[in-house]
Amino acid sequence: MNFLRLSDVDLAGKRVFIRADFNVPLQADGTLADDTRIRAALPGILACLEAGAAVMITSHLGRPREGALTAADSLAPVAACLGDLLGRPVPLVRDWVDGGFTLRPGDVVLLENCRGNVGEKADDPALAARIARFVDVYVNDAFGTAHRKECTLHALAMAAPVACAGPLMCGELDALGRALAQPARPLAAIVAGSKVSTKLTILESLADKVDVLVLGGGIANTFLAARGYPVGRSLYEPDLTDAARAVQRRLAAHNGVVWLPEDVVAADRFAADARTRCVHVDEVAADEMILDIGPDSRRSLAELLERAGTIVWNGPVGVFELEPFAAGTAALAGAVAASPAFSIAGGGDTLSAIARFGVADRIDYISTGGGAFLEFLEGRELPAIAALKARARPGSRRVEPVPAFEHEPEMT
Repeated sequence: MNFLRLSDVDLAGKRVFIRADFNVPLQADGTLADDTRIRAALPGILACLEAGAAVMITSHLGRPREGALTAADSLAPVAACLGDLLGRPVPLVRDWVDGGFTLRPGDVVLLENCRGNVGEKADDPALAARIARFVDVYVNDAFGTAHRKECTLHALAMAAPVACAGPLMCGELDALGRALAQPARPLAAIVAGSKVSTKLTILESLADKVDVLVLGGGIANTFLAARGYPVGRSLYEPDLTDAARAVQRRLAAHNGVVWLPEDVVAADRFAADARTRCVHVDEVAADEMILDIGPDSRRSLAELLERAGTIVWNGPVGVFELEPFAAGTAALAGAVAASPAFSIAGGGDTLSAIARFGVADRIDYISTGGGAFLEFLEGRELPAIAALKARARPGSRRVEPVPAFEHEPEMT
């Protein structure tokens, strides 16, 4: 993709503004439950510090009301964690949009929750212009929020003197580009989830690109019903069976295929102690529900993925949170990990499955994005990426005129 990378920019003595994704889960007492996203941002932060830059970092956290941040909305726990990881204090700066704080080369500060700023959600160019007054280099290292058109993701990228992508963002886009733009064939996409309706546009987009579309969960049930198989009380969408047939026709038009299970684990109820049986897909009883794929399906799926050149994985093929229905997703995780194909995985449930079945070190790339990963699969242009690509063109900077203001960070 045509955009400027952090590694291409002279950072010495520059005021660098990093938009990170520190929207981390918090425990009831306000402490961090997981620091994965903070650790993922460290390479970009360290690169700027080592180059002699003065570093400002911000992120959103939760959904605060603009202009009315509360203690629960604060990035204070993130500042503490980041300080521990960097081995140095990281001051938290409040009310920062007009500067007024001291920042020297080699310093690093965390700017309070950007969604507390009035105009952030609206992508306000006037707010971006105020911030751009004290920024030399803007860095977007927050792929997980790249699908949002907000001020620190889009308008500020257009207003800053220089705008570039950080190493985490570059890694995401390089991996996704390798998987979708120039994939090694056959390209297999695994898409699973509860409803076709939530991923129909993804399925339609992938149908024109992939060689094999592997379906699981309620999505697979809808496609099975579209082929005339009984699904009993399984989760599925009868009103979308025509849409399912249309997706299959799009694949068939270029000799692509839909993979569906041939046998399934059926249960009398959704529970860990449910009565289960393994049956062929044409033997599901009217009072049963499909909650996992069967052993024949697990074997055929592993054989299919062994022959793939590229694998894109989003979603489990069974209710793996319950032990009786975990074997299918465990087999899928193992098959993706064992395949010689280039593999990329993303989405919350997928990451949980990867962690549970211990295959993280054998997946080529694990995306930090949730919604952004899915929208990229749909083929949508993500606003934050569009801004970075636009800034690669000469004369692309757009800055709103703003009244002069008194403060900006002091550089010494």
